Amino acid sequence: MPRPIITLTTDYGTSDHLVGVMKGVILTINPEVQIIDITHHVLAHDILDGALAIGQAYKYFPPKTIHVVVVDPGVGTARRPLLVAGDQHYFVAPDNGVLSSVYDRVESLYAWNVISEHYFRQPVSKTFQGRDIFAPVAAWLSKSWQTSSFGEAITDFARFAIPKPKVAGNAVTGIVLRVDTFGNVITNVTPQDVPALIATDGKFSIRAGTVTIKKVVGTFADATASEPVGIIGSSGYLEIALNKGNAARTLGVTRGTEVRVEVE
Repeated sequence: MPRPIITLTTDYGTSDHLVGVMKGVILTINPEVQIIDITHHVLAHDILDGALAIGQAYKYFPPKTIHVVVVDPGVGTARRPLLVAGDQHYFVAPDNGVLSSVYDRVESLYAWNVISEHYFRQPVSKTFQGRDIFAPVAAWLSKSWQTSSFGEAITDFARFAIPKPKVAGNAVTGIVLRVDTFGNVITNVTPQDVPALIATDGKFSIRAGTVTIKKVVGTFADATASEPVGIIGSSGYLEIALNKGNAARTLGVTRGTEVRVEVE
């Protein structure tokens, strides 16, 4: 049997002890687990950024992977801990919408409010429930796979709509969803929204910040130095990039900035 896999996605960062402690709790319960970090640099308290991170990552893991997602500004409050099963993956997270991107992608979805406290590490901290609830629940799940034993089935879990582009005439208006480590500007516009972006003879203009772009390239290296260009990134979204440069800083855009694509 392959070793069970547990992934971690948090906004904890890596300069403190928090992530290491979660791993210690998991391995104490199930030493056979393989733990993989997706990211610990979700923007602090930013549920949308966490939702985007896990939504873009989980499907690349093997079936029966357990994904722990802790972006939890309501830690210690009455918000519920969740166990979710969807399309052969499992998710352990607070019920605050951080799994919204997963909900949009899976075809079969089941959710449980985790109320079986004997799976928790005691006493449960009001400020570090990644250690005391989410990590141990994931670890115990990797030993038993008995989802129904963790709590009661629910259908009223919290979710929100991932921002969608707006279409008006020949224009599509989207926003910047996030800026990656390289300064690439990731929008919520896709080729399905604007087919001209990938058409051989497509004519369009992309307006972001103070810059207008009229070229979508196949690779970063296809752009000349200091030339802002569009590119369809690995997640399927239109990105704005600068070859060997920081597009976000150069264009003066941040998350939430409007990006307008007009077909000519």
